[in-house]
Amino acid sequence: MAAPAPTLNRLRQTLARIDPSLAPRLAEGRRNLTLDAPIDHALGGGLAAGALHEIAPTAPVNLGAASGFAVALAVRASGDHRHVLWVATDHAVGEGGGPYGPGLDLFGLASARLLVLRVPRPVDVLWAMEEGLRCRALACVIAELTGDGAVAGLTATRRLSLAAREGISAQNSGFGLLLRHRASPAPSAAATGWRIAASPSRPDQFGGLGTARFDLTLSKNRRGPSGRWIVDWDHHERAFHAAVPVGVAQEALDRPDRAPLVRTG
Repeated sequence: MAAPAPTLNRLRQTLARIDPSLAPRLAEGRRNLTLDAPIDHALGGGLAAGALHEIAPTAPVNLGAASGFAVALAVRASGDHRHVLWVATDHAVGEGGGPYGPGLDLFGLASARLLVLRVPRPVDVLWAMEEGLRCRALACVIAELTGDGAVAGLTATRRLSLAAREGISAQNSGFGLLLRHRASPAPSAAATGWRIAASPSRPDQFGGLGTARFDLTLSKNRRGPSGRWIVDWDHHERAFHAAVPVGVAQEALDRPDRAPLVRTG
């Protein structure tokens, strides 16, 4: 006989407190964020809800692309009415620039639904993100850290992962996006780790600029293999579309970089 739902929920919460890395699997995929079919397959059904996800550019010149990918995920998570919180230090805004309202509107995220919080210290960014992930009024929290964000180590990311898991509810999806200006070599409790680069877009029918195109590398994935995809962001449909199939690495027990690449389409 199956255990009652309240008992199962209590068991999931207990396991998530013991090991926050289990939280994405315990969320049962009910509110996973879909990207594109090949990517969703690698992610085990989409980007896990109630979890922390790390995003970093492949090189400093790609910081804008990494920020754009984070915004696109926030658009997917927030829908038409939910709010998004973006937390950054004054130094981060000075280095990378702040969110630009008219550009966000054209990208698919209404500026009226974006809450921007500037704080003086990186540790304040983590505190605000943790509190925001527990807020049921927010669909997604983006936290921006300069450099490799050394303050967001294993202990800090475990706290953020647990906050995201605790914040998941019928109103809140618990998506935490940690945007680092540079990839960190330190261990992290994040469910996924992404390395983002810009990719040349396909011109539109008039020869002008096409839709935004991202070169995505999934370097860490607790639910499956790593991989790489080039995708277009359609701001009208608010959806990703595969542009160029690259490949995914089959799961390996020791190190993903030792697994062979296979074509995705």
